[in-house]
Amino acid sequence: MIDTQLYEAKALYPFQERTVTTILDELQKNGTDFNLLYQLPTGGGKTVIFSEITRQYIQKWEKKVLILTHRIELSVQTSKQLSAIGVGNKIINSEIKTLEDQDEYQCFIAMVETLNNRLHDDENFIKGVGLVIVDEAHYNSFRKIFQYYQDANILGVTATPLSSNRSLPLNDNYNKLLVGESISSLIEGGYLSDAETFTYDVNLHGLKIGSNGDFTVSSSELVYGNYFMQEKLLFAYEEVAVGNKTLIFNSGIETSMRVEEMFKKRGFKIRHLDSTFSDKDRKDVLRWFKETPDAILTSVGILTTGFDEPTVQTIILNRATRSLTLYHQMIGRGSRKLPNKSQFKIIDLGNNVRRFGFWQDYINWQDAFRFPDRFLESKLSESDDIEFEVEYEFPKGLKEKIDTDLLDSFNMREVYNDLIDNGDKGKKAVDLSMENHFEVIKKATPSFSAALDLQTALQEHIEYRVKQYTKSISKSTNNYFKFLIETYNRHLRQKLREALDQD
Repeated sequence: MIDTQLYEAKALYPFQERTVTTILDELQKNGTDFNLLYQLPTGGGKTVIFSEITRQYIQKWEKKVLILTHRIELSVQTSKQLSAIGVGNKIINSEIKTLEDQDEYQCFIAMVETLNNRLHDDENFIKGVGLVIVDEAHYNSFRKIFQYYQDANILGVTATPLSSNRSLPLNDNYNKLLVGESISSLIEGGYLSDAETFTYDVNLHGLKIGSNGDFTVSSSELVYGNYFMQEKLLFAYEEVAVGNKTLIFNSGIETSMRVEEMFKKRGFKIRHLDSTFSDKDRKDVLRWFKETPDAILTSVGILTTGFDEPTVQTIILNRATRSLTLYHQMIGRGSRKLPNKSQFKIIDLGNNVRRFGFWQDYINWQDAFRFPDRFLESKLSESDDIEFEVEYEFPKGLKEKIDTDLLDSFNMREVYNDLIDNGDKGKKAVDLSMENHFEVIKKATPSFSAALDLQTALQEHIEYRVKQYTKSISKSTNNYFKFLIETYNRHLRQKLREALDQD
């Protein structure tokens, strides 16, 4: 059990009470074969809301509730809120191997990987679950748990209803999206601080897109680790945020450590934090940050979720991202409201505002839920790709299997433009691209079955190539893109079958 002596239950705001009622009504109305996704901006109180839903659900349905998280900090935070409102609960961590005492609890909180291991050994590890609540539901890792709870309702909660894996959209697992209050309405209602945004033009040439669709850490380190970008960061801070408690988000550890070194030389109070820190060291840094009024914390990939420090006054995005979810997660760390804090600052050093709009802007989340590909394509426009002159970066391990230099030697846009200039059909560029993939795979293996494995491993690169082609032509639809991918793969398989040894 979690000690709640110093933890005061958070009372629900009127809009949160309405949300609880609406969600429980949806579950009542639609029965057990129904999964609901709920969207609410960071800082809107998702934990408070689903904790109250848990309390009322147990009371009304007399079934157990399972809450899934992906960070231990979120598990502890949820457990404290539940205990404070009188819901007995148990955290299932890596030390919990069996649940002999499970009849003593009506609510369990589990890290997704730990629970998956337990369920793999025993499908009935937790009995009598009627509702599964998924915190930060946009993370794709939760899907592996759903197979064990097909007879239960699933309630996903997230600030951004876009899957972390574009090929596995959330509407595959959730029947309906319920959209909560917007950021602007939460600001107007006095629940969130407003943001003043400062943008600086930066040269991002050299960034590469990785297999996850975002800019790679290695290319970001090269861009943001250079002297001129470091100077621009320091200039922006000194112009806008001196004396503010500041969070700096970086893409790579090397960049963050250089930021710490540079700011220290200028006499600023700054510390670096990343995921390699021990629990003790991390707590020490966060305690220092909390207690130091004008502290600067430069970090990498650790404070986007499960971190709540309302006294943050400035957020600096010292990185570029193609993830709308990450964009909102980073900025949301500064949006907490305090009696003496109604506004915070955003310094954008990654052209992120140009890519996604201002943090307060209206977003049609229903459109994002129903048509995620179309929604993301409208955000990540052709002009964005051209600006960065992005290159595809192959996953680690693939370079050892194939000649990636031969693949890199083929530039779809250049080939397309050359064909048009010479009076040929631009569509021929797709055929030449497929020939390039064919030659690379044939060079790597004489076996047809092994060639098919390589073709599968190259799917993201094939899609990258075809997307470059569709952005070169004047009219293209999402259906046409899918048609090209299917045709491309079918013809490539046929050529490989004809050329290679059958196993």
